Amino acid sequence: MKNPTKHLKRLTAVGAVALAAFSLSPAAASALPSGNPAGDGEPGTTIVGGTRAEQGEFPFMVRLSMGCGGALLEKDIVLTAAHCVDGSGSDTSITATGGVVDLEDPAAVTAKSTEVLQAPGYDGQGKDWALIKLDKALDQPTLPIAKDDAYNEGDFTIAGWGADQEGGDQQRYLLKAEVPFVDDATCKSAYPDLVEGEELCAGKLDTGGVDSCQGDSGGPMFRKDDAGEWVQVGIVSWGDGCARPGKPGVYTEVSTFAADIEDAAAQLGG
Repeated sequence: MKNPTKHLKRLTAVGAVALAAFSLSPAAASALPSGNPAGDGEPGTTIVGGTRAEQGEFPFMVRLSMGCGGALLEKDIVLTAAHCVDGSGSDTSITATGGVVDLEDPAAVTAKSTEVLQAPGYDGQGKDWALIKLDKALDQPTLPIAKDDAYNEGDFTIAGWGADQEGGDQQRYLLKAEVPFVDDATCKSAYPDLVEGEELCAGKLDTGGVDSCQGDSGGPMFRKDDAGEWVQVGIVSWGDGCARPGKPGVYTEVSTFAADIEDAAAQLGG
């Protein structure tokens, strides 16, 4: 188990001190404020060093009411992080908001969760993925997942409504940024407990300054495939603080779990 005071899962939490307390608890999602996806002053912790996304630029993005992000794997199934949910089973407590970059936009569409499927065997280290079944389809494009490691290099795009600085507040507008791939050997030197083969690292090692942060957990890391279409290669998971030099962001390596994710989606009726 990672030290929760050092390696922070990137959930939204109430204030900087609470970030450590919530960092690794699988039940953290249910302990967090759940009713304020619009970000109207509720403390939280988007993308550091990012710029505002354009409306419709990443239409597969959704905001989850427990303080995480996600992407539409199917129109009625959200792919997010395992640490954002509290186990598997029936769950009607989560609201997914999509269709907008401005969470206060009246054009936002919402759906409620009906069931959650957390990665089998998840224990806080590796395997950080989960699916949320929605009570209705959202009329938005979906984000395909990488089936192999062909796209696990290069520059990636990250996006979210989390903190724009370490210890900062949840954002009203979706922010985006680009982060470069960091190889496993280099990342392992920064994080000895990195789970190679299950986790993927990205960030500006020398300078820092660009990263996902608290409130971005569960959101996608993605890039263009050979056909010029977006494909998801990672899921925002954890890191030491946000955007620190020498401390890249750590993401679930989606291609490792692609078959499992597709099987789980089929179980949920996707």
